[in-house]
Parts: sequence; structure tokens; C-alpha cells
Amino acid sequence: MSRTADLITTAAAPTIWGSTYIVTTTLLPDGFPLTVSLLRALPAGLLLLLLVRQLPPVDWLGRLAILGAANFAVFWSLLFVAAYRLPGGVAATLGATQPLLVLLLARAALGQPVRPAGVLAALSGILGVGLLILTPASELDALGIAAALGGALSMAAGTVLTRKWQPPVSPLTFTAWQLTAGGLLLLPVALLAEPGFPLPTATNMAGFLWLGLIGAALTYFFWFRGIARLGPASATAFGFLSPLSAILLGWLLLDQSLSTTQALGAVIVLASVWFGQQAGRLPRSPSLTEGKTA
Repeated sequence: MSRTADLITTAAAPTIWGSTYIVTTTLLPDGFPLTVSLLRALPAGLLLLLLVRQLPPVDWLGRLAILGAANFAVFWSLLFVAAYRLPGGVAATLGATQPLLVLLLARAALGQPVRPAGVLAALSGILGVGLLILTPASELDALGIAAALGGALSMAAGTVLTRKWQPPVSPLTFTAWQLTAGGLLLLPVALLAEPGFPLPTATNMAGFLWLGLIGAALTYFFWFRGIARLGPASATAFGFLSPLSAILLGWLLLDQSLSTTQALGAVIVLASVWFGQQAGRLPRSPSLTEGKTA
């Protein structure tokens, strides 16, 4: 697969994740965020396991628990705490610090240099997301801010460790392992914290199918493969497309307004994504091209 194809499929993941808000608010039961996260991750992971028919070796279970927690269980839990305690614009802008955190963590864990152009692209992306979503009436909450930054740090760590810990299996198998691990970690938390989940309706099932099959199984396959082939810095630069996609979907489907300031933010986001690709570009190796590493 060419680098262009890798860029397109990796960018598709956060673009599709931008639909999570509209799907959750219009198709799913309200008030059960952890259960929704569980039903998004675990069925998708088990389905992929049935497809790949390969269980992880025992010596990988510890690393998969860390990856499942960082990329899913901890990240999604903190994300919902931030969403409940902060206006959406504040939460999204704080979450947009993830690409900057990835640059710093990749330096520490992978020895990759922190390039000034990469830092500038990350800061520009944060500015663009702020223009897209923040409003003058946005209020701050200490716990919400901590949760938003903690979620960004968790996902950033998961992104870097996904690159660092590359098992000799296909990206699809690695995705199956991580989704299943994340779902299993969410299972007891959701059962204890959110009892009484209602019987899903046909509308609810449509939402779960989208979030599970497309928003988890397919997109995380694209995402983890992108991290392996492009590097964590290049892949994470696409993360700014998620709030941009959410804003555009609200404008197209919910008849929400799009201001001049938001349009400027969209242009800055797209520019930061492009600069992030140039700054984070890594040489492709044959092993990563085939989706397998030692």
C-alpha cells in the first residue's frame, strides 16, 4: 500500500470518530457513557478475534492490559468525565493537546526528535480547534480540566506504546487484541457504576452497530496500522480532524450555524494537519509496509 493510501485510511479514523457525538446523542440511551463505551469496544474486539482466530501469547497479556487501558478504558472514562463537567468546546480544546503530548512521549519512549515544525503544527491545531468550538461563555472546572488533560495523556501514551510494542502479527489481529482488552477492563466498571441499562431499541442497535463496526473495529484498525506505518506523530496529527468532522456534521445534519471564526478555525486545522504530516514523516520500512514487525 502506498503512503498516500496509508494517509487517507489513517485520516479516515478520526474523521469518522467525529460522528460519535451525533450518533450518541441521537441514537443511544442517555446517561450510560461507560456502558456505551463497553458495548462499542468489547463486541467489536470479540468479532475481530473470531475473524483473525489468534489469541495473544501469555507474555503479551500485561502489555495488552496497558494498551487496552490507555487507548480505551481510561481514555474513554476520562473523556466522559470531562464531557459532563466542561462545555464541549473546552473539553475538545484540552483534548487537542494530544498531538503535542505524543511528540514529547515519542521523544522519551522512542527516541524520536522533537522538531520545531511538529510543535508549531500541534500548537496551530490546538488554536484551530479552539476557534472551531470555544465560546466566550465557556466555563472552567478543575476536575473537568484534569480529566480532559488526563484523557489526552492516556491516548497519547497508548499511541506511542502501540508503536513501541509491535507484535509479529497483522494490524487487524493487534486491533482485535487491544479492543478486547479495553472492553474487558470496562466491563466490571460499567456493571458497577451503571446498573439498569435499558433493553436496546432498533434505533439504539443502529447506533451501536455504527459505533462498534465502523467507529471501533474499522477505524481502530486504520488507526493502529497508521501508527505502525507512519509513526505516532504523523498519525496523531490527524486527530484534529475529529472536532472538525463533528462541527461539519452538526452543520450538515442538525442545521447548526457555522460562523466566520469557525471557518477560520477549520482552515487552521487543515493547515496544521498538513504541516504535522511533513514534520512527523518517518522513513517506511519493509516490515511496517507489510504490517508486521519483530
